[in-house]
Amino acid sequence: MRVILCVFGAALLCFGCKSVKNSTYALSEGNFVIAFGSCNKQGEQNLLWDDVLANKPAVWIWGGDNIYSDTDNVREMRKDYEEQRYQDGYKEIKKHMDIIGTWDDHDYGVNDGGADWKMKKEAQELFLNFMDVPKHDPRRSQEGVYNAKTYHTTAGDVKVIVLDTRYFRSPLTKNLGDDGKRFMPNPKGVGTILGEKQWAWLANELNGSTATFNIIVSSIQVLSNKHGFETWGNFPGEVEKLFTLIKSSGAQRVIMLSGDRHISEFSQINISDLSYPLIDFTSSGLTHTYEAYSGEENPYRVGEVVIQKSFGLLKLNMKNHRVTMEMIGNGNRVLNELEQGY
Repeated sequence: MRVILCVFGAALLCFGCKSVKNSTYALSEGNFVIAFGSCNKQGEQNLLWDDVLANKPAVWIWGGDNIYSDTDNVREMRKDYEEQRYQDGYKEIKKHMDIIGTWDDHDYGVNDGGADWKMKKEAQELFLNFMDVPKHDPRRSQEGVYNAKTYHTTAGDVKVIVLDTRYFRSPLTKNLGDDGKRFMPNPKGVGTILGEKQWAWLANELNGSTATFNIIVSSIQVLSNKHGFETWGNFPGEVEKLFTLIKSSGAQRVIMLSGDRHISEFSQINISDLSYPLIDFTSSGLTHTYEAYSGEENPYRVGEVVIQKSFGLLKLNMKNHRVTMEMIGNGNRVLNELEQGY
């Protein structure tokens, strides 16, 4: 199914043969292209890497659960990362595009894990090694894997802000009911997702941004909040704080990317005093999905849920300030699409 919010002329992507090491990226038809995905079991074949390559993105963003390694054994986690690192398809990805990203619980080391995880420092080092983060990078000395990177193009900048929703996250409130939901929202104002330092950092990144597009990456969903699993909705005060910051910062064209759920969907909310709808594009998973999915409430959903294995693709038109968001399945099939103008 394709959901069209703002129709514009289709532009075939032919992203220029530009090394990711260059400071300025060439555009084709005015597009800067980003691919992203999550929920990738290193022991299962990923059939999508060739499709990612076919779309010639400038950037690949890991959205979390980049490997599955629920362990407190450093050797085991290192082994799992190395298995992923040396897969043929992924090696080609590394050759052709820049790679950034965050983690989620299964590459953090414990299901639904948060600030109390005993191995988080060791897990951070292994994650940064997998991401080839230089030894002098600030992430090597800070707590948490959050980071921002600005991509310069001939028609404007794209800023990608990658959040860490694990390292500082307060305990979740377990749901004791019989409705099948795992968690329920904390009382408003109780607990944090990002922690004080990361919130201050995020405010600085948004307040100082002059980018044409600002992409915020969260491993867990920001908008969908009724399913009873992990979501920003379990911390209502944090959601309100994020919306307030996006509005007050003046950062242009903020788009949110998320993963975790083993389904893919578009969610959208209209926020007062924000001139455009805020979209949360969830893409999950790469090697396995929630095949038994039979429906769940999401008051912000746009269009239909996709349960096929897929990755997300963003085509950011830097000149016309429009974006095409696509869920791409095996064989480079477009499974769902959303277009938005700003």
